[in-house]
Amino acid sequence: MGVLGKFYFHGKGEDVEILIPNRLGAFWEGTNFGLMSSFQLPDQTGFYRGKVRDVYSIGSNLLVMLASDRISAFDVILPRPIPYKGQVLNQIATYMLGATQSICPNWLIESPAPQVSVGYKCQPFAIEMVVRGNMTGHAWRTYRSGLRTLCGVALPEGLRENDFFPTPLITPSTKAAVGHDEDISAEEILKRGLATPEQWDQLCTYALNLFERGKELAAAQGLILADTKYEFGLLDGKITLMDEVHTPDSSRFFYADGFEERQIKGEKQKQLSKEFVREWLIENDFMGKEGQTVPEMTDEWIQTISNRYIELYERLIGKPFQPEPMNEEMVLEKINESLSRIRSARG
Repeated sequence: MGVLGKFYFHGKGEDVEILIPNRLGAFWEGTNFGLMSSFQLPDQTGFYRGKVRDVYSIGSNLLVMLASDRISAFDVILPRPIPYKGQVLNQIATYMLGATQSICPNWLIESPAPQVSVGYKCQPFAIEMVVRGNMTGHAWRTYRSGLRTLCGVALPEGLRENDFFPTPLITPSTKAAVGHDEDISAEEILKRGLATPEQWDQLCTYALNLFERGKELAAAQGLILADTKYEFGLLDGKITLMDEVHTPDSSRFFYADGFEERQIKGEKQKQLSKEFVREWLIENDFMGKEGQTVPEMTDEWIQTISNRYIELYERLIGKPFQPEPMNEEMVLEKINESLSRIRSARG
């Protein structure tokens, strides 16, 4: 069995050598799992490394976004990457942006490599538009604590975990530059000038319409879109959808088959999202708080997470996942070709 070599999504970090069996009947091998290498691109004017993505500013109005295999929870980057996660995220987001472009404009121009997207640079709103169709995750933890409001939105009595809300709820949060994002009400958003009343109305309309489309796409594949988040910015004065859409990092999906039966019996719902990673961390006394330590991530646990991401891709997109490893030189070449095409098309 040969070594796959050094792939850009392994990056450069602490020297670690592992051998992880995968569901595709091969092996994912490598060293230096961690951060991707950073590139120097033509006309590059900035670089930002987020929890999951590396973002390059090109000139004054373009972005190159690379989805890494890093995984975060509770706003903490976990110590080991997840095989194929970056490709899964980028390819789901590309598919979903195409499937929702009739609802609102989005930032994407093209995806020249499996983990790379190139698009327009927007002026972001410091708001995450969280839309919830089911009582789950953060909403359920808040509800279970006895509170009956979330982000200024009243929560009805008598709900159980994972029950549907009568209608989807928007529970926004602020986009924090450092640390945890914070819940915020619509009233506070307007008071702090994070959006004008007209912008807020448009953001809500876009978010709810996108959620409805996401539910339709999920339902066609036997899934329920339980909750998700959207990020928007301004491009030439127009509100534009940014970043990823309906991916396992930004969304939570339940299996529709057997959902009602499991609810009646009070059983745990089978879901496709990274909530199971958060639950595992909570069970091991980690919620990103000071003094807490991330539990050991074994090879078997890493593979379980990878398999869940691949499973969601296949269920949501409706076709087999095809790993497309590329070395750094190949990725850089694809990016440069893309930027050249975009420049030529714009004259």
